[in-house]
Amino acid sequence: MFYTYVLQNKNKMLYTGSTNDLWKRFNEHNSGKSEYTKHRGPYQLIYYEACLSEEDARSREKYLKSGMGKRYLKNRLKRSLSLTG
Repeated sequence: MFYTYVLQNKNKMLYTGSTNDLWKRFNEHNSGKSEYTKHRGPYQLIYYEACLSEEDARSREKYLKSGMGKRYLKNRLKRSLSLTG
């Protein structure tokens, strides 16, 4: 399986990514091993989707980073996002 995921940090910043090992990647983000997120943690995993192929997961990641994708996440996670802040 491949995963598209969304993390949120204490400042409510969202980070979207994709991986084939969700928990390993999540731990890398929180332990500072990810170059982009190492100074912005700690993170909470607030959303993920499972895909059968890497291509599908990366395509979904790209969509969730777009304007329409961000609106989708905001509507999908409306209650969850208000609970984390």
